[in-house]
This record gives sequence, C-alpha cells and structure tokens, in this order.
Amino acid sequence: MPLSDVSLDDLHSNSEDSYDSEDEEYRLAQQEWEESLQQLQQLVAVVLLPYFGKWLGRQWSHWAYGQYTQLGFGKALFKGLFRV
Repeated sequence: MPLSDVSLDDLHSNSEDSYDSEDEEYRLAQQEWEESLQQLQQLVAVVLLPYFGKWLGRQWSHWAYGQYTQLGFGKALFKGLFRV
C-alpha cells in the first residue's frame, strides 16, 4: 500500500490505541500503588502501633514506679507526676 493511500483516520486510530494502552498502564500502576499504601497502613496499624504502645507503656510505668519509690504514695507522688 503506497503511503498516499494511508488516511489520516488510520493514523489517528493507531495513536488512540497507544494512548489507551498508556492510560491502562497508568491506571494499573496507580491501583498497585494504592494497594501498597493500604498494606503499609495495615502494617503500621496492626504491628507497629501496638508495639510502640507497649514500649511506651513500659517506659512510663518504670518512671512512675521510680517516682513512687522516691516519694511514696501520697500528695508528693501526684505533685511529682503532674508537675509542669
């Protein structure tokens, strides 16, 4: 087929097909990215936050127990705990 027989419509339809495939690839990449972010959020919510909370609770309890052993249980302890 000579070059002159190729119409502009044929060229336009080929370029639309390439744009459609690029749009599909972009959509799939975006979907995978969103799934990865969701998995990361679940990891943080299920593993890291409880572990950090446990560690923070233990640190606070060690500090509070140290205050209790130094000051005893009374007004001095609560003033020491809530001192600004």
